[in-house]
Amino acid sequence: MFLARRLKQGVRTHVLLVFAMALVIASVTSLSLFLLRQGLRAQVTKNLSEDLSHSVITFQNLQAERLAALERENALLADLPTLKALMTSGDDLTIQDGAVDFWQLSGNDLFALAASNGRVVAAYTKSAPATAALRKNIGALISSHDEHYLIDGDSLYACAVRPLYFGSNEEGTLLGYVVSGISIERTVKQISQPTGVEATFLSQGHVVASTLQPHAQQDLISLPSLPSASSDGSVGVTVDGTPFIAATEDLSHSATSPLQLVVLKSLRPAEFWISRIDRVVLTAGMLALILGTLFMVVVSLFVTRPLESLSRSVRAFGTGDGYYRVSFHGTQEVRQLSAAFVRMRDEIRQVNLKLLEAERLATIGRMASSVSHDLRHYLAAIYANSEFLALNKMSAKERAEIFADIRTAVHGTTDMIESLLIFSRTGSSIRRVPELMATLLERATALTRQHPDAEAVTLLTRYGDPTETAAVVDGKQIERAIFNLALNACQAQRSAGTARQVILTLKATDQEITLLVQDNGIGIPENIRTSLFEPFVSEGKQKGTGLGLTLAARVATEHGGNVTLVSSRAEETIFQMTIARGLSDQQHPTVPSDRHDRIDTHEDAHI
Repeated sequence: MFLARRLKQGVRTHVLLVFAMALVIASVTSLSLFLLRQGLRAQVTKNLSEDLSHSVITFQNLQAERLAALERENALLADLPTLKALMTSGDDLTIQDGAVDFWQLSGNDLFALAASNGRVVAAYTKSAPATAALRKNIGALISSHDEHYLIDGDSLYACAVRPLYFGSNEEGTLLGYVVSGISIERTVKQISQPTGVEATFLSQGHVVASTLQPHAQQDLISLPSLPSASSDGSVGVTVDGTPFIAATEDLSHSATSPLQLVVLKSLRPAEFWISRIDRVVLTAGMLALILGTLFMVVVSLFVTRPLESLSRSVRAFGTGDGYYRVSFHGTQEVRQLSAAFVRMRDEIRQVNLKLLEAERLATIGRMASSVSHDLRHYLAAIYANSEFLALNKMSAKERAEIFADIRTAVHGTTDMIESLLIFSRTGSSIRRVPELMATLLERATALTRQHPDAEAVTLLTRYGDPTETAAVVDGKQIERAIFNLALNACQAQRSAGTARQVILTLKATDQEITLLVQDNGIGIPENIRTSLFEPFVSEGKQKGTGLGLTLAARVATEHGGNVTLVSSRAEETIFQMTIARGLSDQQHPTVPSDRHDRIDTHEDAHI
């Protein structure tokens, strides 16, 4: 079991080391991955935002070139004599028929001729026949000098307007206007293909031109308003399940209706590369974890295992094994530590041996000092009375009295030796039999009355029905404990000035029996209350071993109880001893016949 426990502790140490290493590597990997992802995302977002801004600028530049080309084309058409002659005819049908040739000649998506008052005479588009709304929008475009985007339903055109003069442009007569336009669809595709940017033109919640698929266009329409690209702003959006960075450009100031350009850059390529980097970092983390685990195993073999061996040596020394073998393996520092521990252990062992020897001698000295006075007293009594017995001129009565004194001295010496023996024994010497505590109390009280220290002290015993005080105890030891408590109470009153009295009260419950010993002496001195039950502790007594309370407490403990000081003040000191009854259903001692007539409260006096 010991070896298994040690092996389990070693395995637990190794597991903790590996777990700590894994935790550190996982934490560092997670933190690195988090910081790397955050940095990459921030950089990708910044780069894509710049791409979007560049795309908007590219669109604006391309549109400016387109418009410049349209202006040049319109200028050439306006200088054609045939077109001027057509416009001077004044007949709408003639102008409409002749305009078809000029439209085809220009090759543009939108072509229109308007009178000098801005009324559109002829209008043609490649997508659908001209409508009244288209004619109205063309008229609004002619009347405005800043607008060059024309919105016709779901179509968007970039247009150029050129006045047509008869004569020179400065002094000639205004014949009308030539309007040419190209579809934005071509411009949008030219922006999207080289840059990978999706572009969409929105007007009043409708898509008028876009590179997105129709279902993606509906998702875009449902999005909230987007930040302006001119303010260097961009936002992440999801269109048709694809994440994009989006920005907008407001073109309403140059269009016949509200117009917005929305440019989007897909995040999927960036997320693909971020995912690849994540896999690389995770792979590196796993390799670091494996290598770190192998490294910790090596460290455990060369460092931690010798430390565990040294730790076992320290624990063994702590439990009292001063000769546990210390291993001198591992690194130089560990070997030095082991050598230092061995030296310290040897020094502590030597010091402990010296302390034990000194304590043993001190204990013997205290014991000899404690018992010497009483022992000399008893020996002196025996010696003196023996000399008296040697005299021939003594009556039988005097000899009986001398024999009684010798017997008392011998009993006192025997009691002292018995106290010392009880102090040195353990609980294994207890012989438990059913006893009546009331009987033991009476015996101990009678023995106390015969002691010289109980002279002039009134001893009272109080208990109820003696049969209710039965317990399974060692009668001799319990009687000795009661005697010690009663004698201690008598000795505590030697300096008291009042009538001396000691009351011993028995109380019984189902589980335990309690003895209260109360005296009216001067109380326990404050300086010994904390060490009252330690051996050889005494205060103000002329003689005694100082073992009375110690023995009483030990006997009570061996019987499942204790001895405590309940209270101590002038004219009232109370000690309490409790013991477990330990009775079974068959263990009920009988009351001696001469005790059946005892009343509930017994009081007797000895003066």
